[in-house]
Amino acid sequence: MSEVIIGAFLVVIAGCCEGLFSIGVTRTPKWNFENIWMMGSLIALLIVPWPLALFSVPHLQQVYADSGIRVILLALLCGASWGLGGIFWGRGIAAVGMALGVSLMMALITCFGSLAPLAIFEPATLVTSGGLTLSVAIMVMIIGVVAMACAGSLKEAEQGKADDNSSSKVPFMVGLLFCIISGVLSAGVNFGFIVGAPIAENAVKHGASAVATGFAIWSLVFTANFGINTLYSLILVLQNKSFGLFAKGEPSYWFWALFMGLAWPGGIAIYGIAAGRMGEYGAYVAFPMLLLVSILSGNVAGMVTGEWKGTSKKSRTWMLVGIVILVVAFVVLGLANKLMTE
Repeated sequence: MSEVIIGAFLVVIAGCCEGLFSIGVTRTPKWNFENIWMMGSLIALLIVPWPLALFSVPHLQQVYADSGIRVILLALLCGASWGLGGIFWGRGIAAVGMALGVSLMMALITCFGSLAPLAIFEPATLVTSGGLTLSVAIMVMIIGVVAMACAGSLKEAEQGKADDNSSSKVPFMVGLLFCIISGVLSAGVNFGFIVGAPIAENAVKHGASAVATGFAIWSLVFTANFGINTLYSLILVLQNKSFGLFAKGEPSYWFWALFMGLAWPGGIAIYGIAAGRMGEYGAYVAFPMLLLVSILSGNVAGMVTGEWKGTSKKSRTWMLVGIVILVVAFVVLGLANKLMTE
């Protein structure tokens, strides 16, 4: 049980990293989105994954050789899927708005990142008490996400920034399709961890610790994801001719780029350790926990930094309701993990 508690604690840390990593986007006003995103992605690609893998996994090259090209390609494909999902995320929100877009995509990511791999790799578990409890927990989580999306919609309306896709050049139905594509593709991050299990097993055989085995997987997944994000941002920089904005950035901008580059992959790396601590079905239960905490931490950070200033009691009440529901979902997810491992 202590291992499960440690795993849940690590998920909280990982979720906070994922919920807060993009805060730099709002702290670098002299840069365009693509400037901070490119630097953050580039740092995440170079600084975090490969040094961790190379220094913590003995004979890393042999580990990959023993795992086979099929497993490596699958891990890279899942990382690329995750990266493309992020690109469609932005396009989808621009077309349908934050409230509907975030609700739909988070629901899909949760289902495709948790229930879908469980149905594929452990189908019999779905009809057990643990599997059914997991399904209930995800339903509760989705309700909480919808409540928080309603709060966000009210907040934007009250602050004069209501969702309005009239300025988007993308038709609403196409934007809806983008949201669905993003929700499905973004779940690739958890599939990458699951299909990369042979890499972790071979890392152990070559002397890697249980904590370090995930780094051998993430180095591949991160490379594909952040490579796509870096390339996409570079295209935008060239298209918008915003390369010169880098020179206008203040010293703090580079701190935020570094923070993003460390927190984004760092949170996922910690998640991998947490999932391993939570037992055989940790990857299926810890993933929705990760998303849940990232939603909570991101919204709490927004409240602390004044994003909810000037809003009504109604919108803040909806936010509180959403937070309570997500906390309940977190507890139910812990129960699901307990039932699945008994």
